[in-house]
Amino acid sequence: LRDLVETWLSVISPGVRLRLTPIAGSDVVQLSFAFATSREESSYYRPTNVGFGLTYTLPILVALLSAKPGHLVLLENPEAHLHPRGQAQLGRLLALCAADGVQVIVETHSDHVLNGIRLAVHHKELKPAETAFHFFERLETRSGSALHVVTTPQIDPTGRFDRWPDGFFDEWERSLDALLSDPSADAE
Repeated sequence: LRDLVETWLSVISPGVRLRLTPIAGSDVVQLSFAFATSREESSYYRPTNVGFGLTYTLPILVALLSAKPGHLVLLENPEAHLHPRGQAQLGRLLALCAADGVQVIVETHSDHVLNGIRLAVHHKELKPAETAFHFFERLETRSGSALHVVTTPQIDPTGRFDRWPDGFFDEWERSLDALLSDPSADAE
């Protein structure tokens, strides 16, 4: 398990090394991280002296990689404090665990995590029938009350959705359009 966790930790955050040092006379270990390149490895650092993404991601990796087929893993915002590439790789790991028979339920706002899962479907690592995406939206009715809507787009074998929920995957495009527009036209 330790080797698997270190391997995936390094996939999510390239070059990370993990060291667990047993503390004599206890059931506790000291955790430390190092950073390696192809030529050298840094000193090992305490978790408080490295990015929070590593210590946040570590228990997520342990939960996913230790789960057996039939187990249920619930995760909330597993992408927190991770670089977008790391978020996409975490999405791929979520997909691989699901493909191995672990039921994984994830609440996320990360298009990178979702795209990691979609890419796993695209690369035939996860069957479309083994995945479901639910988008929750709160709408205001004419009377001013709230209406909650769940959209469940279907994913095809290429990883594409049959429909896109408004305001999620299109936010990048909206921001880019605004950046490319004439600022003086926005003021009018």
